[in-house]
Amino acid sequence: MAARYFTAFQRGTTRDRPFYDPHLPSYSSAVREKLDLQSSGGQWLMPITGSTRRIRLQSLSPAPRSRLARVGRRRVFVCRCVAFLAVVCAMAVIVLMLLGTEESHWTPPFRDSTLVFGRENLQHIWKWEIESGHYPSNGKIPEQIGFTSAILNPALPPAKAHTLISPFTPPPGPVTTITRGVGPRRTYLENQKQSIGAAYPPRPISGSIADLDIVLEQCNFSEGKYVRDCLEFLRVSAGLDNGRRLRRGSVDGWKYAFMEEDRLEEEIPPHATQAAPIVPAGPYPTGRQISNAGLMKKRNVHWERPLELPPPEQPSVGSNRSTACDPENLRLFHMFWAGPFNEKPYVALLSFLFTQNLGLHLEPGQDLDACHPQIWLWINPGPAAAVPNPSALTDMYDALKTNPWAAPFLHPRFKNVIKFRLWNTTEQLDSNLELRDEWRKMDTLFNSGGVTVSVPAEQPAGNSSTALSKTGDMVHRLGSKSEATYDRLSVILSDMARFIVTHRYGGIYLDADTIFLRDWEELWGWKGAFAYRWSYHEDYNTAVLHLNKGSALGSFLFRTALKNGFDFHPVAVSKYLKEAHLENLLLRVPDALFDPAWLNTEGYQLERPAYPFFAGFADFFDTPEVQSAAPQVVGFEGFFRGAFSYHFHNFWWKPFDPARNWPDLGQKFAGGERAARAAANPHADPDDWSDKITDDKRDLDWATVLKRTFEAYIRGERPNMYGEWLRW
Repeated sequence: MAARYFTAFQRGTTRDRPFYDPHLPSYSSAVREKLDLQSSGGQWLMPITGSTRRIRLQSLSPAPRSRLARVGRRRVFVCRCVAFLAVVCAMAVIVLMLLGTEESHWTPPFRDSTLVFGRENLQHIWKWEIESGHYPSNGKIPEQIGFTSAILNPALPPAKAHTLISPFTPPPGPVTTITRGVGPRRTYLENQKQSIGAAYPPRPISGSIADLDIVLEQCNFSEGKYVRDCLEFLRVSAGLDNGRRLRRGSVDGWKYAFMEEDRLEEEIPPHATQAAPIVPAGPYPTGRQISNAGLMKKRNVHWERPLELPPPEQPSVGSNRSTACDPENLRLFHMFWAGPFNEKPYVALLSFLFTQNLGLHLEPGQDLDACHPQIWLWINPGPAAAVPNPSALTDMYDALKTNPWAAPFLHPRFKNVIKFRLWNTTEQLDSNLELRDEWRKMDTLFNSGGVTVSVPAEQPAGNSSTALSKTGDMVHRLGSKSEATYDRLSVILSDMARFIVTHRYGGIYLDADTIFLRDWEELWGWKGAFAYRWSYHEDYNTAVLHLNKGSALGSFLFRTALKNGFDFHPVAVSKYLKEAHLENLLLRVPDALFDPAWLNTEGYQLERPAYPFFAGFADFFDTPEVQSAAPQVVGFEGFFRGAFSYHFHNFWWKPFDPARNWPDLGQKFAGGERAARAAANPHADPDDWSDKITDDKRDLDWATVLKRTFEAYIRGERPNMYGEWLRW
């Protein structure tokens, strides 16, 4: 027992124990034994002796005072260090605020701002756009812009009679966020109705305007609205459910189209706005004010100089217009295409002829009692990084005349509604006042979302064998022939081109992978700029983009992109506008209007999808077998009825009609059809060509049904979607 005791004693703490030589006799001190017994309770583990084995249990006794004292001292030291650092940081902030300038405002790490315009410039942009009639919305002006009084808005009607204000409404602050309507009054149109037995829907009334504020209320994904319900709202209001409308109760709340009443001379508002911009007080204790306080400027750049803008436009309405079309603001659709003309732009142009009010149902030479739109197809004849040669325009038309997909649109019947334009990057950039003096200083023009692509020195485009031998290189690609050879540079170039052409000429840009589904008359009436929403994200998709000619908003976008690496990717544009508080000037329209399948393809609203239901964009070209009976049964009239267009998102390499992959437009264009058939089946004998049902696909895909529907209209076998027959 004594041996165990001494063994346990020797295995205890050795703190403050003197060194013992094992060769000298040991001794025991009673005082040390008492001290060791008193301090043994401070161990975390206390030994318990037993007859067979030693077991260690955790001690439940409190920690010793010495340990608590050490912890307390450490905590005090840490607190003092934190307090010291806080004082140092506070002093540094105060010094920067007192001695710094507005250009040296701190920017959070890992997130550089894109803003290059100060508050005075931003106020100027807002004021110019509103006074030009480009803001027909009740959306609020951000407080950060800093207006002290409401700006007169000629695009909004006067406010209704004064209503009682709740006593709980807080008093207005020093900054106003509203505009004061001084424009013509609006008369909202009754939902389009058809006479008994009408087989086709009516066209929108000429001059009618879509109230996109109401459309946003009915279709906003952020408010839980479904694409399916939005499309019903759109087709009922436009009368596209002709002959199929069921009793649903009153739909007066679904009126979204209106006409502007003629304005009397005494009702014409003053041209100048009396609103005075404010200079928000800076956060400096000295009381010094900074005009750009609260704005986060991009690093290492100076604030942009004041924009040089023309006087605001004077909007004209109703019968005040001298002609049906405003010669300064033509109704122009723009598309951009790179590479040989094929069935993708072919179908896009056919859908344009099938849906828009072009007067093709009238005798040639007879004037249309409405403003008809045009579509300009911009063609880049060579790779995106190449420079067109001097004969590029002649070469382009020669290629179009011999191309069976393009030649039909050169027919004189379409000369006033379809026009081909040669794209020349150098000429277009030099024509832009905001870019022409600086774009050549950029390292590259190909920047998409921060990913840049460097290209070699400029070389003439031409038809040289050198260019042909490099077609596999991304820089020398001309169009996307497969998913593996995606022409990324042309896509990046088109991101820039859409802003260039709409700013220079006005109008609406659409990607070439867009199909028109109805008349856009009501959208032309909306004078504000717009693009549509990027699926569920709070970003823009500029596959549909409307900008006003020479607008302040366009000038802002070009200068901002120039200082941010020449990036025109939609996500980058979204960031430019958000950080400048200009988002409301480019209305973000719900994607249900132009891209109704997008939310479903990304896994949203699957419990109540729109019709047809596409789990992926490939379903448009390869309709799942379980759903493949629908396209032929419901046809064009059942394809996202109510939407203005459909965007099939690339798939340039997928043919619309694999079984009949040629332009099938009848005897008038039989020569092109024969050439295309021979190219599609080079080993077949033309004498053996026969259209057998057994050679066709049993179940037609949606893409095939739409292509054949449009071709039947050109052949004269059916009218267009509004019951109008094509007259040659």
